Amino acid sequence: MFSSKTRVNKLEEMTTQKYDLLVIGGGITGSGIALDAANRGMKTALVEMQDFASGTSSRSTKLVHGGLRYLKQFEVKMVAEVGKERAIVYENGPHVTTPEWMLLPFHTGGTFGKYSTSVGLRVYDYLAGVKRSERRKMFSAEETLKREPLVKSQDLKGGGYYVEYKTDDARLTIEVAKEAASRGADLVNYTKVEEFIYDNGTVIGAVVVDQITKKSYKIHAKKIVNAAGPWVDSLREKDNSKKGKQLQLTKGIHLVIDQKRFPLQQAIYFDTPDGRMVFAIPRDGKTYVGTTDTVYKEDARHPQMTVKDREYVIEAINYMFPTVNITVDDVESSWAGVRPLIHEEGKDPSEISRKDEVWTSHSGLITIAGGKLTGYRKMAELVVNTVAEQLKAEGATFKPSQTKNLPISGGYVGGSKNFPKFVEEKVKVGVELGLSPEAATKLVKRYGSNIDVLYRYMTDYKDKMKASNLPTSVFLQVQYGIEEEMVTKPIDLFIRRTGALFFDIAWVREWKEAVIKYMAQELSWTPQQTSEYSQELNKHLHDAVVPVDEKGSQIADIS
Repeated sequence: MFSSKTRVNKLEEMTTQKYDLLVIGGGITGSGIALDAANRGMKTALVEMQDFASGTSSRSTKLVHGGLRYLKQFEVKMVAEVGKERAIVYENGPHVTTPEWMLLPFHTGGTFGKYSTSVGLRVYDYLAGVKRSERRKMFSAEETLKREPLVKSQDLKGGGYYVEYKTDDARLTIEVAKEAASRGADLVNYTKVEEFIYDNGTVIGAVVVDQITKKSYKIHAKKIVNAAGPWVDSLREKDNSKKGKQLQLTKGIHLVIDQKRFPLQQAIYFDTPDGRMVFAIPRDGKTYVGTTDTVYKEDARHPQMTVKDREYVIEAINYMFPTVNITVDDVESSWAGVRPLIHEEGKDPSEISRKDEVWTSHSGLITIAGGKLTGYRKMAELVVNTVAEQLKAEGATFKPSQTKNLPISGGYVGGSKNFPKFVEEKVKVGVELGLSPEAATKLVKRYGSNIDVLYRYMTDYKDKMKASNLPTSVFLQVQYGIEEEMVTKPIDLFIRRTGALFFDIAWVREWKEAVIKYMAQELSWTPQQTSEYSQELNKHLHDAVVPVDEKGSQIADIS
């Protein structure tokens, strides 16, 4: 149903259907819309020109967070809405989202003081409906250093302690997309909208091109939603409706450092000398730090870290954690992403909003822009409500949104409270089947209730697994990616389905050739495709480590 082996057949089928809704964009917003619409009974299609989550949705700070900093801008409504959504996102997919206590140290002369932090976090708890066990605590300087000894002790006044939610943004997106598929939506990656189809000025479909085969298809739908993230304006241009408000892209980068060099034991949210707020978060034996915020006007498909970006983050690390003395040689990997923010002509760039907005053009094209990862479900509900209202005028009726208590794919584990027990039981099964406790734990936590499918592969694909020369845990992730997650290229697996290129780059280097060889056999690649996809992966490996200069030119090469 969601296999890269059948994506071409799926595209062929899609040309024969008349959909209620065609969604353009397979990031978290588009995937969320597809899930909400399909769950209401709408006949739904989604096309994504790259891979699912390949834009902003795999390149965030990887937090489902409540937007504490928006309190400073008096965005009270946003904090209240987004704060409440965190718990819903967690409950519906506890395998991809988990609570994380965050420490906000405050120093003399810093952005936050003891009083403002205490009041701010108390208001935040109230607005976000934070459960009692996760409400804020205030620490003395001594207690702050006890929680994280690496924090700068000079002029330290204390710290605020509150809960955020850590996530794997790309896996959250793919699980939402898979759940949409399980409820009848047709979704395909690597399918680009080239032009719209009109009837008397009303948009009724799109001409799409398979980026793998270069074949063209026509898909028809009663309503079309433009949820293309950084590319919404290029689609509005195709629709001749790019007027008034438009996007301004800003870029953020994150650096990944091994915990042996940066042994952070506690997630920290801190201010820099120039007043920006930065996250430093421990994860899977690494510490990652970000983000920057610079206006971006280059190719949104592959934003890269510049020398200046890297310097800024390293300086921020050494400012707040002066004993670690991080240098460029300590950076194992990095990622850069763009934020599609709404900018209104005539307004100052500092007024750019993080809010989401929905516009309907003269042709009927519905565009969703802005917004945050955390609020994806509410954004989807808003958009699908708009679609449902328009279809109602045409005589169709659909039930209200029911995604608030709907687990996403992999999330059928008996709720967040039962998840630890679920992990324990499934790890035992994995060990009995021959996996190491470490490998089984990693797989269960990554795939949640879908783990039984991977375990079944150990029997169903026993011969293939042996012939692949891949370790069992690697083989299972590759095979599952192909069969159930539409992994079409090596970068899909190594970046978005596993996050390994960011958090375990050595693992990617170790297994890339064997994985590519196996994928080439499974997906019948030509020698040219195999070479092209290998080079593509190698470029991403290179760019994760080597920055560009401010003009975008590569400054060095690595073997």
